[in-house]
Amino acid sequence: MRKNSVKNTRINGEVQRVLAETIRGQIKDPRISPWTSVVAVEVAPDLKSCKAWISVLGGKEEREATLEGLKSAEGFLRMKLAKTINLRNTPEITFVMDQSIEYGVNMSRKIDEVMTRDAAGETNEDGKETPIPSEPENFGEEEV
Repeated sequence: MRKNSVKNTRINGEVQRVLAETIRGQIKDPRISPWTSVVAVEVAPDLKSCKAWISVLGGKEEREATLEGLKSAEGFLRMKLAKTINLRNTPEITFVMDQSIEYGVNMSRKIDEVMTRDAAGETNEDGKETPIPSEPENFGEEEV
């Protein structure tokens, strides 16, 4: 089975759905944050291993505790996968912390700060007014 085949894409989606439902509703570990989501899953073509990208809303301690709790619950999650999805092999799950959502929120916050500072005409750290880039004088003209 190829990595990007239709079958592999369907298996990835199904494993993601089962993992998300199991983490959300059946794991009782207090270390796992209730704000945990399964962002993406990539099952190897031989169905022996699986990477699951996890996103946790909260601080660094909550993310580390959730990752630790998920690693300890890997056997339970594999058992649920085996019972729910009929695969030749039940993959070993490797959890990877996905920080793209946090990165996006942080970048959005920085853009908002810059926009409000520009709108207010504030100065930067040097005490000079923040320059606004303008168009060059010969913009749109061709050189001959």
